[in-house]
Amino acid sequence: MTTSLHAAPQSRGPAAARAPWRDWLALGLLMFPVLLVAVDNTALTFALPAIAQSLDPTGVQLLWIVDAYPLVLAGLLVCMGSLGDRIGRRRLLLIGSMGFAALSAATAFAPTAEWLIAGRAARGFFGAMLMPSTLSLIRNIFAEPNRRRLAVAIWAAGFSGGAALGPIFGGWLVEHYWWGAVFLVAVPLMLPLIALGPALIPESKNPEPGRVDIPSIGLSLLVMVPLVYGIKELATAGPSAAALGSMALGLATAVVFVRRQLTLKHPLLDMSLFRNRVFSMAITANILALFSFNGFILFLAQHLQLLEGMTPSAAGVAMIPALAATVIAGLVVVPLVRKVRPGFVVGAGLAFSAAGYSLVTFGNHDGGPSLLLAALLILALGVGTAETISNDLILGAAPAHKSGAAAAISETGYEVGALLGTAVLGSILTASYQHNLRLPEELAGAAEGARHSAGETLAGAMDLAAGLPAPAADAVRQAAAAAFDSGVHVTAAIGLILMATAAVCAAVVLRKVPKAA
Repeated sequence: MTTSLHAAPQSRGPAAARAPWRDWLALGLLMFPVLLVAVDNTALTFALPAIAQSLDPTGVQLLWIVDAYPLVLAGLLVCMGSLGDRIGRRRLLLIGSMGFAALSAATAFAPTAEWLIAGRAARGFFGAMLMPSTLSLIRNIFAEPNRRRLAVAIWAAGFSGGAALGPIFGGWLVEHYWWGAVFLVAVPLMLPLIALGPALIPESKNPEPGRVDIPSIGLSLLVMVPLVYGIKELATAGPSAAALGSMALGLATAVVFVRRQLTLKHPLLDMSLFRNRVFSMAITANILALFSFNGFILFLAQHLQLLEGMTPSAAGVAMIPALAATVIAGLVVVPLVRKVRPGFVVGAGLAFSAAGYSLVTFGNHDGGPSLLLAALLILALGVGTAETISNDLILGAAPAHKSGAAAAISETGYEVGALLGTAVLGSILTASYQHNLRLPEELAGAAEGARHSAGETLAGAMDLAAGLPAPAADAVRQAAAAAFDSGVHVTAAIGLILMATAAVCAAVVLRKVPKAA
């Protein structure tokens, strides 16, 4: 099962004679869309208040402004990865870059909420062409395993660095310009890739691609869109008929999709990739690493802003050391796998995530944010370690001509892991908060809506406290903090068990993968 991971690299034809500096310049160009997508994922949050004031969207429209992009993106990742294998990954990347830049410019000047929603959805269509293309091109540009591993580490570092810059960069743009600048920044970031990509990035594709199966494309959309929508609904509104029904539709369609792929001569998604234990376990490790990271960020962001009183930008700055640790860890483990088997490195990364959660589970949160930030730092070291090596294992385990499909699966894992972390841990945190909240009895005369809002979320409780005199306000804040803290302990304990189990599984399943040469 592991032989394909370290097999001799396939010839790239004319590209094999390329000077090494051209390969690294190509990687530099590929980092532009990586940084852009990572920044774009987190920067929008800081533009929402300005968008709400400027366009006056309804509550439903504001939700769709946020959700339109990830829904379309997640639904098309597998399709676009397979399409890149067929028509050429560089070609698909350049098409996506031009479309993304043009739509970003149009979206930046959206005059209505409907225009903005449509623009976000269209950006998701072209955004789905970007990330699988970058990772699959890295697989083909850097055929030698050690160089590829370093390139993947840089790719992952760019993604983590962009996520770290997003809150700060987005807040700065909105503060100094207007909300449209968050979208407009895509244009200058894409120009170097569009101008220099055709000369510096070698084309690659599957030499025997086969026909595109249109029904499979439709089925893939019917799998991912309802599933992602259901997860997001579960995260924001809790269990409901809409959320559970949507997820059930996605899972049922997934069964139909898989059965169809198994019968096709040229499937949209080659299910044989999952028969490789290295590939499947690396995907699982990737999903769980993102699950743990995003779930942790969810309650840490609320703690810093609502309980510690930090502004969103200040909270983002407080997280920078941990996010920088993700980048550093990803780069440091590249030479480490020459001395230690990759499976043990991935297992150790997940064990670090478990250690971060254990610090929260058994620690005292009354001493300010230092404990949670220290836990995030430990968690980030683990995520950076596990992500880099698991992505390299994913690419190395897949044949070169299927690298687009493999990269798309990896990217889908990113999306699903992030959403599951938010939905599952977020739902548990919310349920625990609601169950443990005990508001002071003297608030019986407060407005029903305010008391209901306080009972639903920590933010609602802080809003209620803001309108009360000092003694009552302090009592509400203490009660809400105690309920939230109890929820964090429960959530962290679940994260600890899950990550510890994943660490053991990764070490066992991947133990036979040999050390890098």
